Amino acid sequence: MSDTIITNILVCGIGGQGVMTAAEILAQTAIAKGFDVKKSEVAGMAQRGGVVTSHVRFGKKVWSPVITPGTADILVGFEVAEGSRWTDMLRPGGVAMVNTIRLTPPVVSVGLFKYPDDPVAQMRAAGVTVYDFDGGAIARALGDLRLVNTIMLGAIADYLPFPADDLEEQIVGRFRVRKPAMVEVNQKAFSLGRAAARASQQALAANG
Repeated sequence: MSDTIITNILVCGIGGQGVMTAAEILAQTAIAKGFDVKKSEVAGMAQRGGVVTSHVRFGKKVWSPVITPGTADILVGFEVAEGSRWTDMLRPGGVAMVNTIRLTPPVVSVGLFKYPDDPVAQMRAAGVTVYDFDGGAIARALGDLRLVNTIMLGAIADYLPFPADDLEEQIVGRFRVRKPAMVEVNQKAFSLGRAAARASQQALAANG
């Protein structure tokens, strides 16, 4: 483990999507791997429906819980416009993993932010590497929209400085004792999230 390398992950979305839970799982996985971890969260106008962001930073030693604009390695957008809105947090060469579901947050309804016509195209026009897919459709096919959380974590699993299996175990371990029936479906959601990210990466590469 390098003394200086710090991994910065910004998770953003709408209240009720599981943004904070995803950030907590990432933090707990990093702690289990021996990293020093700092995490901060900002909830928007409402617990459910307001915008939510969570910063997760880990390395050998981390002093601040807040990611400086332009230094995030991974942007995880649970909602597509929120992903677009936080593009400036990414470092050059960083990756945005975006769920293409469209939800209208209060910042749009009160006129503080205009919902973009094509958020993914807008991000790519800014030079951002974006891997996008419909996480909501995957979750609905599995029978539970709450699985978007696990799907998005699966999507970034191959971009983290620890094995994907460790992240998956951190997720399913939360269910083994209290809700064992949820273990298998979360394993499927994690696997489908990884596959969706890989498919989007391949499609982007094929299109040049």
